[in-house]
Amino acid sequence: MESSNGSKLHFAMFPWLAFGHMIPYLELSKSLAIRGHKVTFISTPRNIDRLLKLPQFLSCSITFLKISLPRIPQLQDHAEATTDIKMEDMNYLKKAYNGMENELTKFLENSVPDWIIYDFNPHWLPPIAQKLGISRALFFIINAWFLAFFSPTPDIVNGSDYRTKPEDFTVPPKWITFETKVAYKLFETGWIIAAGQANETGVSDISAAGQAICGSDVLLLRHSLEFEGEWLKLLEGMHHKPVVPLGLMPPVVEDVKDETWDSIKEFLGTQKKDSVLYVALGSEVTLSEEQHSELAMGLELSGVPFFWILRNPPGPSQPDLVKMLEGVEERVKGRGVVWKGWAPQLRILSHDSVGGFLTHCGWSSLIEGVMLGHPMVMLPFVVDQGLNARVFADKKIGMEIPRNEVDGSYVRESVAETVRSVMVEAEGMIFKEKAKEMSKVFGDAKLQNHHLENAILFLENFYAEHKSRDMIK
Repeated sequence: MESSNGSKLHFAMFPWLAFGHMIPYLELSKSLAIRGHKVTFISTPRNIDRLLKLPQFLSCSITFLKISLPRIPQLQDHAEATTDIKMEDMNYLKKAYNGMENELTKFLENSVPDWIIYDFNPHWLPPIAQKLGISRALFFIINAWFLAFFSPTPDIVNGSDYRTKPEDFTVPPKWITFETKVAYKLFETGWIIAAGQANETGVSDISAAGQAICGSDVLLLRHSLEFEGEWLKLLEGMHHKPVVPLGLMPPVVEDVKDETWDSIKEFLGTQKKDSVLYVALGSEVTLSEEQHSELAMGLELSGVPFFWILRNPPGPSQPDLVKMLEGVEERVKGRGVVWKGWAPQLRILSHDSVGGFLTHCGWSSLIEGVMLGHPMVMLPFVVDQGLNARVFADKKIGMEIPRNEVDGSYVRESVAETVRSVMVEAEGMIFKEKAKEMSKVFGDAKLQNHHLENAILFLENFYAEHKSRDMIK
């Protein structure tokens, strides 16, 4: 498909080193390539090698540029993505990511793409691109309400946010003029306070994001006008630049031969329709032994069939944890499975026996769950997850597991009660009905692709208009 004005543009993509970011960037790259544009996708060698292979018809339009990650003593040699590290090492990975500046600059100087589409943290990138006359789009892979929770520019850069105490973040900010329950719980605010302080990169995460926003021409968000669309208008007023929704970019469930799936499908096939709770807390959430224990015991206590994807955290194993989970597995044999390792999440969620999703509330996971019509049992931990949980609870698409407001702890009884409320009790019908209703938006590939096409059209026209102005000057 040719672009609207007949011109072929060159887009450079520079996502953060997390697969939850790289995959949406790659999907956007594919859409741009289908429209006739050239794309250079930039990341580290190991990350690029781990991404899904391109269809043959796109291989001439999308080029992968491998830039080696500078070595940081605190990171293992193979650590090139968030999935390779512990949460406490995240700032070292950000420091290494910033160390890609020189090689990326050389590429930009030699190739001078028409657009650079970049992520939330390379604050140094916009000035380099602007000097070279390259148009700049910041692509947030998360939703509009998370970005709107933080200060307008330039306050976000200057650090002049009126909120200075953890308690200040437990209510909606003053610039949100409509009614909302979007706010953090006290135990969730620790990361925000830390994000406002300078780290190993030399700047704070919030300041870096603010500079990245200020240096952009356009903000792109993985958001849909049909779901909480009022946040998009709010953001335009906060940042005084176009805010363009890409749609929800729902993934496609692929039916490919996979031995792992064959084994999982065998268990799911023994369960009743809509009876299984799928449990997955993402690739970056690492639970303590106590949190694992209470979750495991709660699942056992609930009496509900479950399939739990347990991610092995980087570093030494925890033998006591393994032993505890083996005990649970033995007691729930035939009803529950603790799967240690990778599993095809979309295929599991699309199986007829799955009727609910216990999730950490990462935006990608919520999209995948709701597009397939599943109500949520919600256990958020960091970054946007708590805000996402408030929105989905308010929409009656799911229910949060009750937790201690101060330390975030939860007990097995609360886990069991929430699971039963969503999966088997009469009150759970409202969650199931709302999830099915919203699946018509989240899972409507035609509708969401329409948003994506409109966004690409916007980028084409924006570039053409600004190029014309430059020529007149």
